[in-house]
Amino acid sequence: MSFESRVARFNLLSDNLKGALTIMVAALGFAIMTALIKLAGERLHVTQILVVRQMIMVAIVMPSVLNHFPGCLKTARLDLQIIRVFFALIAMLCGFYAVIHMPLADAMAIGFAKSFFVTIFAIVFLKEVVGPRRWFAVAAGFVGVLIMIRPGTEGFDPISGYALVGAAGAGLVMVIIRKLSQTDRPITTLSYQAFLVAICVAIPAYLNWITPTLWEWVLLVGIGLISYVAQMLNIYAYGWGEASVLASLDYIRLLYATFFGWLLFHNIPGPYTLVGAAIVIAASLYTVHRERARNQELVRSKDARVHSNT
Repeated sequence: MSFESRVARFNLLSDNLKGALTIMVAALGFAIMTALIKLAGERLHVTQILVVRQMIMVAIVMPSVLNHFPGCLKTARLDLQIIRVFFALIAMLCGFYAVIHMPLADAMAIGFAKSFFVTIFAIVFLKEVVGPRRWFAVAAGFVGVLIMIRPGTEGFDPISGYALVGAAGAGLVMVIIRKLSQTDRPITTLSYQAFLVAICVAIPAYLNWITPTLWEWVLLVGIGLISYVAQMLNIYAYGWGEASVLASLDYIRLLYATFFGWLLFHNIPGPYTLVGAAIVIAASLYTVHRERARNQELVRSKDARVHSNT
């Protein structure tokens, strides 16, 4: 069957089914990206990985930026753009560091806590009104996180704190993007993200630079390319399907991460991770259900999703 025939058959599917299939491929892409980050991080510094990733993504989006230059840099909220980049940088550095030094599934499971940080930050900064059932979901989600990281016990891994800080940073970035979407175009947010993150990590990456081997260059280029493709697939998926339908499928990343963790690093999630992740996912899905019931979009729009998977 030709490629054109496959595309034609795909287009005949319902929007939700197209979105579901696409989000599952995007989730696989993100899982592969994190596995490559972990492999590259065995010898290379996290800032080096991040700066190469950003430079590749800058090169990819440059034609679009140039087509809209200099208008793409015009923003009504420069302060929010800079704050967003700052917290995006924290989210990526902490998230990447956790991925490198923790089992893949553990780091990804804790990262799902960003959904609850979104709720909290939306209340604080966007004055969202949240009822008792949503508060219960947030509380239950953080109980799940506590079960996974087990603070104060012998099983506590201090690196899990980086994963949690990364989740908090990602949650705040998603809320800021929602605020920026009221005044700035997506290309503006994308431009500031692409360039400022690369600039911020350039000096620490230079100071920590280790000349990559040929294999490590393959990993670094793969991280950049797969990051871009996965993010674009995520945008298309949420453009086709209902966010409330697709949100549950996004958690298939944990299954992918478990598989790659076992295949590449011989790590299997322990019972605490499995129980905690189940609680986090259940609470997150309930939050999505409540948002749908109240006809809220929050940060599940396709424009927010491009920045939500750092």
